[in-house]
Amino acid sequence: MNKYRIALNFEDGVTRFVDCGANEKVLDAAFRNRINLPMDCSDGVCGTCKCRAEAGRYDLGDDYIEDALTQDEADEGLVLTCQMIPKSDCVISVPVPSTACKTGTAHFAAAVGEVTAFADAAYELVLDVPAEAPVFLPGQYVNIDVPGSGQHRSYSFSSAPGNKRMTFMVKQVPGGLMSSWLGAATAGQPLQMTGPLGSFYLRAVTRPLLFLAGGTGLAPFLSMLEVLAEQGTQQPVHLIYGVTRDQDLVMVDRLAAYARRIPGFTYGTCVADPQTTHPQQGYVTQHMPAQALHGGNVDVYLCGPPPMVDAVQKYFKAEAITPASFHYEKFTPNQAVAT
Repeated sequence: MNKYRIALNFEDGVTRFVDCGANEKVLDAAFRNRINLPMDCSDGVCGTCKCRAEAGRYDLGDDYIEDALTQDEADEGLVLTCQMIPKSDCVISVPVPSTACKTGTAHFAAAVGEVTAFADAAYELVLDVPAEAPVFLPGQYVNIDVPGSGQHRSYSFSSAPGNKRMTFMVKQVPGGLMSSWLGAATAGQPLQMTGPLGSFYLRAVTRPLLFLAGGTGLAPFLSMLEVLAEQGTQQPVHLIYGVTRDQDLVMVDRLAAYARRIPGFTYGTCVADPQTTHPQQGYVTQHMPAQALHGGNVDVYLCGPPPMVDAVQKYFKAEAITPASFHYEKFTPNQAVAT
């Protein structure tokens, strides 16, 4: 019997994955996995189980009443999980916190495979997963415990879901908790992590994409690009990668590789430092080609530090640009990622 993987994204950023049978309703699959999605009647009458389908194909049948789900709501992607039968893998946004559904984040272990330093700019952390690789959506992050500290740091996956080796970009922060630990880390050391987390992830690609990355905010886009390379896309994709210093511009060779693998993928880079030797000096807002905005018919994804996110929002407002959708994630070196 076919099974489909359903990602349940809760409003507190927690994501849980459940397998749903070919003729099984999402609500039943969730209950089978001890996740109590909101519900009252379970008969398509009350509308309590209403959620939003972000991606995937499904059948809602006709055994529910319009008071529970209007045609306009269904056209906008709203679903009743008590009636929804998936016809493919799906992503569902659940409008309550995970704790209200008596579930929470998953915990798993990995071991250090490699740590590569890019001058004083960043580390690439490669982890080996001894058991089944954790499932996540491209763009999401995990909390990684820093051994011996009792604290964790949050990092986006730069690898694609399903890989036995998970990769992350870690900004080098002088005296930073994770930076200091990675500087002395050796292969085989165990790490504990919690996740996946976050509502910043690649949605179904139905229109052109504009990716805006600041510093190590490039990580989630590497994950997204790998998925696009594997699955293919008919839409144009443009990425702008902005950093502070010349030496912060790392992994550009991987972008060049994706440009060869993904038809329609282009990218540009820029450096903010006025003393840069880079040909494109300035910020991403100064190097955003009009054609990449497609007159607003574009899905924009932005991951970078808070000043960059604020600057892009102000730029869009000043230029009267309203993208079809705008997804962003702010991060700071020593704090959990905030979406």
